[in-house]
Amino acid sequence: MNIKTLLLSAGFLSAVVLVAPLQAATEIVDQVVAIVDDDVIMASELRERVNAVSSNLKSRDMQLPAEDELIRETLDRLVLESIQMQMGVRAGVRISDEQLNEAVQRIAAQNRMTLEQFSEALAQQGQSYDEMREQVRREMTIQRVQAGNVNQRIQITEQEVGNFLTTQEGQSLSQPEFHLLHALLPITPEASAGDVSAASAQVDAAMQRIRGGEPFKEVIQTSTRPFAFNGGDLGWRKLDDLPSLFTAVVPELKAGQTAAPVRSDSGFHIVFLEAVRGMDQIVTQTKARHILVKPSEIMTDDQARDLVAQLRSRALADEDFADLAREYSEDIGSAQEGGELGWTTPGQMVAEFEAVMTETPVDQISQPVRTQFGWHIIKVEGRREEDMTNEASRAKAMDYVHNRKYQEELDAWLQQIRDEAFVDIK
Repeated sequence: MNIKTLLLSAGFLSAVVLVAPLQAATEIVDQVVAIVDDDVIMASELRERVNAVSSNLKSRDMQLPAEDELIRETLDRLVLESIQMQMGVRAGVRISDEQLNEAVQRIAAQNRMTLEQFSEALAQQGQSYDEMREQVRREMTIQRVQAGNVNQRIQITEQEVGNFLTTQEGQSLSQPEFHLLHALLPITPEASAGDVSAASAQVDAAMQRIRGGEPFKEVIQTSTRPFAFNGGDLGWRKLDDLPSLFTAVVPELKAGQTAAPVRSDSGFHIVFLEAVRGMDQIVTQTKARHILVKPSEIMTDDQARDLVAQLRSRALADEDFADLAREYSEDIGSAQEGGELGWTTPGQMVAEFEAVMTETPVDQISQPVRTQFGWHIIKVEGRREEDMTNEASRAKAMDYVHNRKYQEELDAWLQQIRDEAFVDIK
């Protein structure tokens, strides 16, 4: 698969432009083929995109549509892109160089290349690295415009999520997933009692080594009698997707455990549970208050840090932390509540804040901590273990229903903006 195909698979719909430039020199004077609100689409732009789409389809061994149909569909796409780019300009959508660099690095990584290698590979195909970057910026802008307009059209009720979870599809979505390694010591049903006994002894020896802490793959690969599927990786699978031989034993395992050998007509199977996700999700929640002081034009960063340090000393000297928060905290969301944050779940707070909060014992006040918002001190008031399994299942269902509605609403929105725009095809 070449680079232009991989760009497409990375989700950049318009990346089909990134193919070898138009080969034949042309003497045709460029001309406007469409006026789209305040923008124009030139014949050269249309020709390049048609050539790009054709090259991409050919590289995938896909049948080309009729020439008239290809030109019409390509022009329609260019019109929609123009409308959305103009909307982005009016809304002030801007992709920073840092965001663009991260996106380009992801594309290079998906091509299994460094940025330097990626740039060289593009040059070898006659493509410009700078033009590719701008095409990625354009696509990111369009995606942001789409998300901003389409997400506000989507309404999902709790009842809708609950109804989805009762369906077979919803129940499957909330099932745990197992990452399994598997090995088979072949032995036929007709094997002699002696052969079966020898194979069973070897499997028992392998099991003893695995349970003793030796890596599963190493044990299987160094066995005196060769296993088939030397540590074969079955990947992440839901219980319904596992071979029927394993469905009874796998749910009883914990990550890092090996099931008792299973005998089939093929031989002895050993299954190792590498990891599991989506089981009962018990998380440690923390109840806390905080005081935030923000650096400003009249308060330097050092002065903000010194102030929260002084407030910490006052709280340790038995002044009421909540009263101090009401007077000094600049977190408008919690100051009037005495800095109350309630019970927080891991991942809910920014990383620096959460790390210090987690390390602070109950009924203690943290040292000052700097985050993107300013300087904080944190008073931890309690900790508890909470079962978040149901919440996690509902969150997965919410995402699934949202994604399904998103495409429907996106199609409707694209049709709407196309109908409302002034488009003059020349």
